[in-house]
Amino acid sequence: MVIGQQVTKITRMMAVKTATRRLLVGWAKESQRYLSSAADCKHNHRSQSQILLSPPLVSLDLPEIWGSDSNHYDHHQPPSSITRSKVIDGKSIAEEIRSRVAVDVKRMKESIGKVPGLAVILIGQRRDSLTYVRNKIKACEEAGIKSVLTELPDCCAEEDVMTALFKYNEDSSIHGILVQLPLPEHLDEEKILNVVSLEKDVDGFHPLNMGNLSMRGREPLFVPCTPKGCLELLIRSGVEIVGKKAVVIGRSNIVGLPISLLLQRHHATVTIVHACTKNPERITCEADIVVTAAGVPNLVRSSWLKPGAVVIDVGTCPIEDPSAEYGYRLVGDVCFEEALRIASAVTPVPGGVGPMTIAMLLCNTLDSAKRLYGFT
Repeated sequence: MVIGQQVTKITRMMAVKTATRRLLVGWAKESQRYLSSAADCKHNHRSQSQILLSPPLVSLDLPEIWGSDSNHYDHHQPPSSITRSKVIDGKSIAEEIRSRVAVDVKRMKESIGKVPGLAVILIGQRRDSLTYVRNKIKACEEAGIKSVLTELPDCCAEEDVMTALFKYNEDSSIHGILVQLPLPEHLDEEKILNVVSLEKDVDGFHPLNMGNLSMRGREPLFVPCTPKGCLELLIRSGVEIVGKKAVVIGRSNIVGLPISLLLQRHHATVTIVHACTKNPERITCEADIVVTAAGVPNLVRSSWLKPGAVVIDVGTCPIEDPSAEYGYRLVGDVCFEEALRIASAVTPVPGGVGPMTIAMLLCNTLDSAKRLYGFT
């Protein structure tokens, strides 16, 4: 009797593991099929409607079953040398995605006479915020997305921000609301972001969206734009994520936390390194995938990287450079030239993650409008 039960249990485990492998292999083949055919199908209606390669998160959920080889240590030897790593061109990938968004927006307008709408609230005159908002508004115009901007002074009251939010929450022509961060210190960021309608939270920062991102079997309405862009870069670059060691440097609510959750949902083994972590270099140099968003220029040197690692640099740090047009230039968290000699692939700064953030904002706004109108 006992032996029979054990055999049945083993049979069930083997069946589940086989199904799991088939699911992963099938999804991998489907992604590869799309990558290989996308260039030849740019004018095909079906390919145009599939803007991103990232699948729904719930489609990735697998049963948590530990096999008999779970305690086996795989002694992989790192590549002996990397002659020159691949530079992941986020700018060109983002342009392709934005063009697909524009096609879908045009199709929506022609089919139902509606277009997606994005409202942006800008408080103060921070130079970086002004630049970001200008780029987002321009991207909306190019994609055919309606955009409206509310500008408030640094000294505005919290009630002024709330009034603008309530107005956009009730406006049926607005499908996405974005409050440009950071806010002036006298304003309560948590209180303000919580007022944004869940259905219009295209930044993905609402607690319910973040909570659903963290839970197996749940699908957030929106994934935060920068982490979503990072994941799309990995997928489009053919990077294997399942079972790989990933280290995320930084634990902000905007990037570090959500990208760690996304990587975990894609079955990576994730470690978060932050300012209080002991021996961060030793931890990071074991990673197959490194995503860094610390905001510290050239923090990650070659000694932090395993040969053949894939590096996604989210950091954007201005450093003085008298030879540059504005007296400064942008660098990332990663020492780029050193990473090129040891990583298998790395994103540049600028031109890597930044353009993808805006592209994902357009995707989220379009998805919100599609959901409201039942448009596919």
